Formats: sequence, C-alpha cells, structure tokens
Amino acid sequence: MSASPILITGGAQRLGRHCAERLRDDGHPVIISYRREREELEALRGRGIVTLPADFSSEAGILDFLERLRAETSSLRAIVHNASDWAPDSRGDDAGANFERLFRVHMLAPYLINLHGRELLEACSEPQRDIVHLTDYVVQKGSRKHAAYAATKAGLDNLTLSFAAMFAPSIQVNAIAPAMIMLNQGDDEAYAEKARAKSAMEMIPGPGVIYQSLRYLLDNRFVTGITLPVDGGRHLR
Repeated sequence: MSASPILITGGAQRLGRHCAERLRDDGHPVIISYRREREELEALRGRGIVTLPADFSSEAGILDFLERLRAETSSLRAIVHNASDWAPDSRGDDAGANFERLFRVHMLAPYLINLHGRELLEACSEPQRDIVHLTDYVVQKGSRKHAAYAATKAGLDNLTLSFAAMFAPSIQVNAIAPAMIMLNQGDDEAYAEKARAKSAMEMIPGPGVIYQSLRYLLDNRFVTGITLPVDGGRHLR
C-alpha cells in the first residue's frame, strides 16, 4: 500500500479497468486516464478512483493531461502505460495520419509522461517507484493487418530499455507483453477456439494474469529493463 497514487492510462475498460479495481481493492490510491465518457467510469469513481480525461492523439492533448495530473497529485507510486488503440492499417489517403496517431498514443504519450512524470515519481516516499509499459506479443512477429500498431508497440518496447537505463536506480522501468488475454464483446465460440489454439496453454486466461504480472513488477525491487511475456507459450507453437 502507498499513499502516492498509481496512474493507469486508458484505465476505463478491459485490462486497465481490471488492474485499477484490483489495485484499489489492495488499498492503493489510483488515478486513471480515459479517452471518452462511458458508463463504467461512474462505477470507478464510486470506488474512489480518480478519473482524468485525456486525448493522447496530439502533443497538445498529452501536455494538457500532464498539467491536470500535476494539479491532481504531487507524487506518484507508479505509472502504468496501458492506453492503446488496436487500429488496423489504412490503405487510403489517411494511412499516414493513422500511423502518426498510433505513434502518439503508443510512443509519444509514454515518452512525454515518463519525462514529465519523473519528478512525481521521485517525490514518492516509498522505496520503490515503477513505470510499466503494456506492449504486445505482436512486437515479436509483426502483423499483416496491423503493421502500424505493431511498429509503434515495438517502439514502446524499446523505450523500456532506454528509460530503464535513464531512470535507474531510483525508478524501475519494465514492460508486459500480452497475447490473447480476453475476448471482445461479440466474439463467438469459433473465434475463441481459434484463439485458444494459438498458445501452448490452449486457454484465454482473463485479465487476472496481467494483474499478477503487474503486481510482480510492482513488488520486486531488483527487476528493471525487462519485457515480461504473458502469452501462454505462443513461441512454442
């Protein structure tokens, strides 16, 4: 437990929401960013989680979020970069704009938040302070339909190494690389069966495994600069 809050970007749904709720259950103050208003936010606010709107698709939006974050808290225990956009490639006139948007969400936002958030992390009185990047299994193999997504997530994975070296020893910087963790609403059993077959563990585990991985990083004082794969052994297939 820490008096300084843990920031989770993109924390209104799916993996981010699960981790925010579990951290709050464990007694940690939590701040999340969110892109648009949704019903789930009221439930999170009811649990004492602070919610800050954020537009990471532009540098101005990122800097505006940082200003409001500093107004909300004078310190942070950890930053978890979960905000993401699983957008397919565009083959039209907007292909460049699509790539630039994913670059800003997956790379520029974490880059600027890490740089500007360093003072907030170092102001935390706890002996351990963390930054965790949520990357993706696809970084290892690329993607036929999500090349821009895969490339910008690979850039985030590389930023893990740079910031780990830059911020050591006071701040630990690591990454978690999930594969198929949970289904989307509307996915049918045929899709689920194909998804399960991609990993050696032959399962879709649910978001709890990401929280377990996050807790490991938040609780271990001697780990930095690593990417922790949470993919059910896909490389064995």
